[in-house]
Amino acid sequence: MKRAVLDQFFRELPFELVYTPQALDLSEFPSVRDAKDSPILATAILEDVDVFVTGDKDFLVLDIEIPDIVTIAEFLEKY
Repeated sequence: MKRAVLDQFFRELPFELVYTPQALDLSEFPSVRDAKDSPILATAILEDVDVFVTGDKDFLVLDIEIPDIVTIAEFLEKY
């Protein structure tokens, strides 16, 4: 039941697809504990994403202002 509710919720949110550039100097961006997550964060920053919704603790512990990195619960509370 929860999945169906979340699916409906996310279908109604406006979004824009963004793509990670193939050539990316990750040293220019904040580091993430899991190196495989670095291109995702770099892309979010490059594409000027406002809010990054995730459950990944490697992102949630970052101390950056933009994008606002939040859990689904935090997103629902804030926005």
